[in-house]
Amino acid sequence: MERRASSSARTEALRAEQSYVSMLYERLDAVRERAETALRHEHGRGGPGGTHQARLERDVSAHEHARRLAQLSGVERGLCFGRVDDVEGDTYYIGRVGLRDARDELVLIDWRAPAARPFYTATPSDPGPLVRRRHLHTRGRTVVGLDDEVFDLARMSEPDRRTLVGEAALMAALRRGRTGRMGDVVATIQAEQDQVIRSGLAGALVVQGGPGTGKTVAALHRAAYLLYAHRRTLERRGVLVVGPNAMFLRYIGQVLPSLGETDVVLTTVGELYPGVRATAADEPRTALVKGDTRMVEVVRAAVRDRQRVPDGDLSVWVPTKTSVRGGVEVVVERMELSVGHAACERARDRARAVRGPHNVARKLFVDSVLSALALDEARRLDRPLEEGDLHYARQALWQTREVREALDLLWPYLTPQRLLSELFADDAALRSAAASLSPAEREALARPAGSPWTVEDVPLLDEAADLLGEDDAEARAAERAAARERDEAELYAREVLHISGVAEMEIMDAGALADRHDDGGDALTTAQRAERDRLWAYGHVIVDEAQELSAMAWRTIMRRVPARSLTIVGDVAQTSAAAGAQSWGAMLDPHLKDRWREARLLVNYRTPAEIMEVAVDVLRSVAPDQEPPISVRDGGAPPRAMRVTRAELRRLLPKLVRSELAEIGEGRLAVLTADTRHGEIAATLPEAASALTADALDSPSVVLTVTQAKGLEFDVVVIVEPGEILAQSPKGGQDLYVAITRATRRLTVVHQDGLPPVLSRLGAG
Repeated sequence: MERRASSSARTEALRAEQSYVSMLYERLDAVRERAETALRHEHGRGGPGGTHQARLERDVSAHEHARRLAQLSGVERGLCFGRVDDVEGDTYYIGRVGLRDARDELVLIDWRAPAARPFYTATPSDPGPLVRRRHLHTRGRTVVGLDDEVFDLARMSEPDRRTLVGEAALMAALRRGRTGRMGDVVATIQAEQDQVIRSGLAGALVVQGGPGTGKTVAALHRAAYLLYAHRRTLERRGVLVVGPNAMFLRYIGQVLPSLGETDVVLTTVGELYPGVRATAADEPRTALVKGDTRMVEVVRAAVRDRQRVPDGDLSVWVPTKTSVRGGVEVVVERMELSVGHAACERARDRARAVRGPHNVARKLFVDSVLSALALDEARRLDRPLEEGDLHYARQALWQTREVREALDLLWPYLTPQRLLSELFADDAALRSAAASLSPAEREALARPAGSPWTVEDVPLLDEAADLLGEDDAEARAAERAAARERDEAELYAREVLHISGVAEMEIMDAGALADRHDDGGDALTTAQRAERDRLWAYGHVIVDEAQELSAMAWRTIMRRVPARSLTIVGDVAQTSAAAGAQSWGAMLDPHLKDRWREARLLVNYRTPAEIMEVAVDVLRSVAPDQEPPISVRDGGAPPRAMRVTRAELRRLLPKLVRSELAEIGEGRLAVLTADTRHGEIAATLPEAASALTADALDSPSVVLTVTQAKGLEFDVVVIVEPGEILAQSPKGGQDLYVAITRATRRLTVVHQDGLPPVLSRLGAG
């Protein structure tokens, strides 16, 4: 009887919630159709013709409709996921975006709005204004499940009491199989994660959390929340998310669009320098040197070493030129012109004294030497330069190939790529610029010219770019002219926004509209403009797996966020990079001093307790001062070890993978190996993905190194030869800890030569 009553209550509750959710999707369709129609209308209003005001009005309208349409398209899945009933008898529904009905009544509250916060913060001991919280589970547009949490049964009406249903929403979400993409947790945010998400914009927030604590997904929800709560501050500057590799970025790529945000740049450290997409990593000894801040002085010295003076006097052969008022007459005879060593030295020191970037100061050096050459030419011709002729004489000399070659040898125009490529390929240059390094460290930097760029090179390229700069005299003149036009455009845009009523809606400010109009109306987003500009200053930066960044990489990150507004996510117990963080303070204090705060996530929602026990043994051996997170669930199948011979491995590993995939049904499996074993294991499992590509996780199984698996999670993890992982680097213990904690359901360790002592819990196998 009780069971029938419960089933009836569930059916009744599902029917009622389905009716409401269907209404919400009807509203979503209507609003989306209206946005599509409006956008088509704006695009149909013509091209670049029309008055200045008409073009601006068209731009602001099209921008808003396009932004709204992108937002509405991203929230289709799981549009509404929550409901709260309060002590006043009112009911509110929580979703990915805010919606109003035809009478402009609010029917769905955006999860980021202050009114939605009790949904996330209510606890049995402190429910706030809530009497009930309900989670709605949907598949497509159909409500398939409900979970109720009651905080005050006495305040509930009798009809509501009859429809109480469900189980813990969080546990249900955790039991679902992996899909190869990170899912959002907007429906199951926990109180400690909510505090991270809604923390203030100013300063840097460090989110320290062990494996499975949800720090990554909390940081992504924080990006969506900040863009919602601080739209005017962040819309023009944008948000940058830095992850460990392209596979990870693809894994998390759908989270922000599903939360209604698309205007975010996702990148890796290897892609932070425009024009370079580095994916390969240096070996640990090289990475350790390149990540050290001593490289700042090495790069600076390398630049200074390219600012030379000749050993003796500078002599060049040039065609004879006779300077005349108003122009330069070229004569066919040739003569040798010279500038004394002391004059060259004065020109160099004068150019250095302005403390400008190398390529900018080069112009001053070149002008000084050209002036000296022009005076020497006039002396040899016995024709003193008249007032105003020096400029023309310098121009004529500069057109001479021999003069340009001589000056380029003394103070060349350098790109960061040329500077570093030539430095690392030249033993003498390295000895000079890297005198502060040991011979072994200099040897670690040496490599042939033309070698591909590594991830560790990118911060050095960025450092060199700052020191070199660009000779932008012509560009600055053009900018001054453009600035005058832009001031007029911004004034006009302000008037358009006021007339159209958009200003009061805080959708776009006049500067943003003027920027769009300067682009010829091109619908470039903030994210697209930011990706193209190395000097772009972001409004907020999120760094995931931040413990892996070197001190040099942090310098690169900080250049992109002058306001020092960051969310820094990681776990120092998982640091495996040779130049990575030993502590947050050591990495951040040089840049942030007392402007950073730490939040700790202590609950492991991902890793079953049985697997976490194995991981804790490893953690205590390599980082005994680090507190492991507490797992909140049991996993069922205990972790196991299998001992095989090398010949058996090739035969049994494919069989094991097929068996494990069959066991979990839908889900993902990863085989994790030491770097040196990756190719062999990948060849043994041809059906598994193995290349570090963005779509590798679409495959049911994948073969990865531990570094490649950073930040990812899988239903099943098979670790091949843990002893090799331990031995591959000084951080091998941290690597093994990371490998074990990628599993959400099942763990198998395959070994040949016996288990390392830290895995003794698994037995002999």
